[in-house]
Amino acid sequence: MKAFENNAFFWQKLDTLYLAGKLVVDQPKNSSHYKYSNLKYPVDYGYLSDTASNGQSPIDVFKGSEKNNLVQAVAVSADILKKDCEIKLLVGCNEEETYEILEFLNQTEFQKAILVRRGDEVPEWASND
Repeated sequence: MKAFENNAFFWQKLDTLYLAGKLVVDQPKNSSHYKYSNLKYPVDYGYLSDTASNGQSPIDVFKGSEKNNLVQAVAVSADILKKDCEIKLLVGCNEEETYEILEFLNQTEFQKAILVRRGDEVPEWASND
């Protein structure tokens, strides 16, 4: 059985959420984190209004310098202080910005993150989606 990971239709759904939403940048590039002033945002950071992640807060977005409006990756973070996991979309980020975002998300001992990059496979079972 083929793996379900990186199904192209999943990424299309994320693109639709991003393109249908309104990006609100509340932390511009190089601004300080609201709690930890030593943490600087490597790219613009904000959220999509009128969306919900885990049924509560809106979907978070890192917006890089590229003119691309496709979701190219998601960062999945686990935070033991907040006792939660979060998903953040990466849009328009070049390789350097993507690396800087991962560094930013992994700076503390309390939070760690991984990156899931966009794939383009369409499993046979999903061909009628």
